[in-house]
Amino acid sequence: MFLTGASGFIFECILSTVATFILGNSIEQFSVTISLMMLMMGIASVWQRKISDENLVEKFLLVEVGLAILGGFAPIAVYAAYATMEIHFIAVQYFFILSIGFLIGLEIPLVLRLNRNYVPMLKSNIASVFSTDYLGAFVGAVVWVYVLLKYFPLTEISFFVAGMNFAVAFVTYSYFSYHRVASRGIASIALISLTAASLAYGYYQNRDWNRLLEQRFYSEPIAFSATTKYQHIVLTASVNPVDYRLYINGNLQFASLDERIYHEMLVHPGMTLAMGRDRVLILGGGDGLALREVLKHTQTREVTLVDIDPGMIEFARTHDVMTELNQAAFQDVRVSAKALDPSYEQEGTRPIYQYARGLGLDSEDVLSEAAQVNVYTVDADKILENLHGMYDAVLIDLPDPNSVELVKLYSREFYLKLNRLLAPGAVIAVQATSPYHAKEAFLCILRTIRSAGYKALPYHDNVPSFGDWGWILAWATGETERQLVSRLMQLQEFAVSEEALRYLTPERLKAAVSFGKGALESQNDEVNTLMAPVLLRYYLTESWMR
Repeated sequence: MFLTGASGFIFECILSTVATFILGNSIEQFSVTISLMMLMMGIASVWQRKISDENLVEKFLLVEVGLAILGGFAPIAVYAAYATMEIHFIAVQYFFILSIGFLIGLEIPLVLRLNRNYVPMLKSNIASVFSTDYLGAFVGAVVWVYVLLKYFPLTEISFFVAGMNFAVAFVTYSYFSYHRVASRGIASIALISLTAASLAYGYYQNRDWNRLLEQRFYSEPIAFSATTKYQHIVLTASVNPVDYRLYINGNLQFASLDERIYHEMLVHPGMTLAMGRDRVLILGGGDGLALREVLKHTQTREVTLVDIDPGMIEFARTHDVMTELNQAAFQDVRVSAKALDPSYEQEGTRPIYQYARGLGLDSEDVLSEAAQVNVYTVDADKILENLHGMYDAVLIDLPDPNSVELVKLYSREFYLKLNRLLAPGAVIAVQATSPYHAKEAFLCILRTIRSAGYKALPYHDNVPSFGDWGWILAWATGETERQLVSRLMQLQEFAVSEEALRYLTPERLKAAVSFGKGALESQNDEVNTLMAPVLLRYYLTESWMR
């Protein structure tokens, strides 16, 4: 019961995570998946009354073998269904959810009925069975979070867990057949042998299957693929024209052909309009591309970058394509998973340098010392409580708000926390999704920023890979919105050399603050908060996502 409790809980997590990676919205997928499995467990508990007491060991063997086969192959089967029959794959997904939930629901009743021959007192029987089952579920949760999810792909984890069910089936059958309680029939032995062979074959083939199926989701060849504790990262490469595209959980993050548009529009307007540029905070931006743009500002002396995923930082720091794109922005930075304390920020930070063509420290093409950079792989919301000092510019380069985990980083509470870190005249630049394809989400972010006491100026531009894209400048003190627009209209140059920019011009930025008729109007007036994350609804139901 300890092993079945652990495996049952992990199977629930695996199926929920697979659904999240494919469909997004983790809370919805975990809630629906686990609730359906609980429903089937309840149905199974009632249905087991129809099972006679004859051959209970063999029936328990069938349940455990069924769980091993279905659970082991579930992730790769659901993935294959989504790759080959996207419209109808939901039927395959729910088949595995409902079937596995039903079989889990049969385990405890069958064990209680088997165990009553050895522990006849009902209260002792219930105590021994349920206590070990619950303890196993707890241990399974710990192992799932801190070991399995961190180091292994889902399609491999499922076979590890299936092996636990198979071990239970094999040991149980061996024990009872030895004591002549279970029959030593050829069918039982053949079933055990076939199950062992199937699980072994699936385990050794799962990574190859995974790679073959994953390629079906992308039109260009996959150059890199990895699943970290937080997300699934894929980099594709095309030759004519040369274009690298980064995807997180299947969602496009950038295309190398036009990412300069996005990152120059994110970084340089705010840093140019800010009263100072000495200290810069980047929230998100684990690919290093926003950092690359920040390091073009020679006045910047210190940069703090916060991205929750150390796997993304390591990928951006070491992969040849990424270091070429971000111009080795992470080459000599100090990375820590710790939260800051008052003294931590003063420990030996090292300078990094701005390079020509992304060359290394030994190159003679080092242009100038740019800034001291610290990278922290912690949650952006948590680190705001521990950062010290005042920042002249803040760049929020987070993924779109397509999950509760991300929506909290677009909340009023988040922007209020950020306020205490702003130096006088500081400017925040926020990526705010598409004002055309996700208009209500864009306007909700704008309302939320203003509700936190900021003045705000929205702007947009066409990024070919994404379409019309939007950002928001926000500041807490000083000029009114009208005054900042007036200063922007008089802008003749940015705070970097003209050669450092490949796209952005003062004229382009001036045009970017102009929107078409009705583009900034909405009948909604809700703002996004921690307890009322309305932005998630706007993004998932009123944008191109649907």
